[in-house]
Amino acid sequence: MTVKIERIGEIAIVTVDNPPVNALSQALRQDLLDAAETLDADLTVRAVVLSCAGRTFIAGADVTEFGKPPLPPHLPDVVARIETARKPWVAAMHGSALGGGLEVALGCRFRVASASAKLGLPEVRLGLVPGAGGTVRLPRLVGPANAAEMISSGTPVDAREALSRGLIDTLIDGDLEKGAIDFARAALKRPLPTPLIERAVPAIEEASWEMIAKTVAARAKGEDAPIRALACVRRAIDADFKTAMAFERETFLDLRGSAQAAALRHVFFAERAARRPPELAGVMPKRLDTAAVIGGGTMGAGIAAALRDAGLPVTLVERDEKGLARGLATLQTIFDGAAKRGRISPETASERVAGVVGTTDYGMLGNADLVIEAVFEDMAVKRAVFARLADACRPDAILATNTSYLDPEQIAAGVERPDRFLGLHFFSPAHVMKLLEIVPTAATAPEVLATGFELARRLNKVPVRAGICDGFIGNRLLKVTRTQAERLLLSGATPRAVDAAMRRFGLPMGPFEAQDLAGLDIAAFQRQAARARGETPFAPVAERLCTMQRLGQKTGGGWYDYASGDRTPRPSEIVSAIIAEAAAGWTQHPWGEAEIIDCIVLPMINEAARILEEGVAIRTEDIDLVEIHGYGFPRWRGGLMHYAEARGLQDVVNGVQKLTDRGLAEPPTTTLKQGRLEPRG
Repeated sequence: MTVKIERIGEIAIVTVDNPPVNALSQALRQDLLDAAETLDADLTVRAVVLSCAGRTFIAGADVTEFGKPPLPPHLPDVVARIETARKPWVAAMHGSALGGGLEVALGCRFRVASASAKLGLPEVRLGLVPGAGGTVRLPRLVGPANAAEMISSGTPVDAREALSRGLIDTLIDGDLEKGAIDFARAALKRPLPTPLIERAVPAIEEASWEMIAKTVAARAKGEDAPIRALACVRRAIDADFKTAMAFERETFLDLRGSAQAAALRHVFFAERAARRPPELAGVMPKRLDTAAVIGGGTMGAGIAAALRDAGLPVTLVERDEKGLARGLATLQTIFDGAAKRGRISPETASERVAGVVGTTDYGMLGNADLVIEAVFEDMAVKRAVFARLADACRPDAILATNTSYLDPEQIAAGVERPDRFLGLHFFSPAHVMKLLEIVPTAATAPEVLATGFELARRLNKVPVRAGICDGFIGNRLLKVTRTQAERLLLSGATPRAVDAAMRRFGLPMGPFEAQDLAGLDIAAFQRQAARARGETPFAPVAERLCTMQRLGQKTGGGWYDYASGDRTPRPSEIVSAIIAEAAAGWTQHPWGEAEIIDCIVLPMINEAARILEEGVAIRTEDIDLVEIHGYGFPRWRGGLMHYAEARGLQDVVNGVQKLTDRGLAEPPTTTLKQGRLEPRG
């Protein structure tokens, strides 16, 4: 049984116990339905408290049922049965009350919560809309504007915000179950509120609704579910309860079989699996109580901030007092900004800054469990750092390099006990970006590799194991993106057309806008290093821009021109002239939007297949996560490889071959031509 019933006087306690997160499995749905029937028939019971065992309230649907035909009783029927019960139900929420869990709570006459509770309807993040009355009941409780924002964004609110919006009736301090029982007894002494099924939706001005609709459309960026969710809320405003429920259910069932929902389910399961790679099953990570970061620049300060957010005390090491002061000031700015935006309290910001010890003395690292080097991307500089770390750190301390392109094997050369060394490639800004590429060397011990994954979990990041090559997984694919973007320019496209097409595909910004934001000098330095290795990078226009010191927004011009104090990109006559000069001898083509997208995305897929062939990535899902969390690939497309398989590999091969025949791409890889996306071995 997933439900236990006990009685304390005239109050019945229905306790859900379906570990680990009390998910709404078929068995739990049935048990809740049976409980409602049983307690309605019990004349000694006047009210019911719905409570949950463990660390959370009902956290949502049972993920093991995703993609399978649903079995009765269906959740809408369970919620409706609770809502029409003869005895009022009180939902006592702690932990996560999400999705179907919140819909069950909306079926209750009252809702109370502990201060730590999070409440939300995140179905749009799986390409769905709430399917058990969430879009119909929530606007009746909190108003259409609040409901539209919560449902279309899928973003949960904390208990205090829920109280301010009217989503819950009260906060419970101390024992939640006892507080809920006391609340129920007090409620029985007053007239009961009308069930949501009988309430009307509060009015909203049409101008306000139009503003909401514009905001949701801008945020959706090609994603269907937020727009469809908003339509459900609109139907709840315009129609009666029964009609709105039917519309919601029809929308839910339609989206459940959609390509976007399949893609988002794919990402959901990939993210769940990422932190527990099967090859590390049974391997225990090493304990991490203290950490250090070498280098207080933008990346080092961001890594230090991420470590502090996870509760680890940090020693920040810089080469001189001036650099140290800059690094500590950057950290202060990071935490002050978080407090200003309401992410943390001012007291928490002060506490996190206080947990960082700044020093120029490597002798302060004797007790560090983990040391992350984040200095300038130069092999000699990094090797010099690790030579000093070898003398300063404990023999069992984990030593990690944050490198984007350099070979960790070479960085680790000469490190005593190389089994404790690995690469940890953070993405900038390190305290914000979710991706962490974990790059072991041949000598890295399994428990050290496992510690990298455990660190990612503590930092709330998505870990991906990457093999050693120039750029690992993500930056290797980024190099293809930039190459293809320049090939488009030389064959007739414009920067603005390329950027617009990639935004239409679902990226937050196009490749030229992104380069201007980050700075063209970063890629220029990487090309310089590649030439030193004997390679011939392709960037004829970008090289000219760098020579002219057109490095992006920070210099007032890059691929675009920028007015002083204004980040709006404007087409540049200078850039157009450089492109025209570099394009001499190239066949010009009137590029359409779909062709531009294919010219960039299909060669990326081809390179990703090569990455799998070489064993640099060991799972297609890993490439998907890298692109989504490191480079903004649209989540609703499922990532690069899911997109390829959903589109059809033969279609991808045909597209790559056409580009190859025109001199605009490398030939299709062997495995891609064979219709397989598989890792080596």
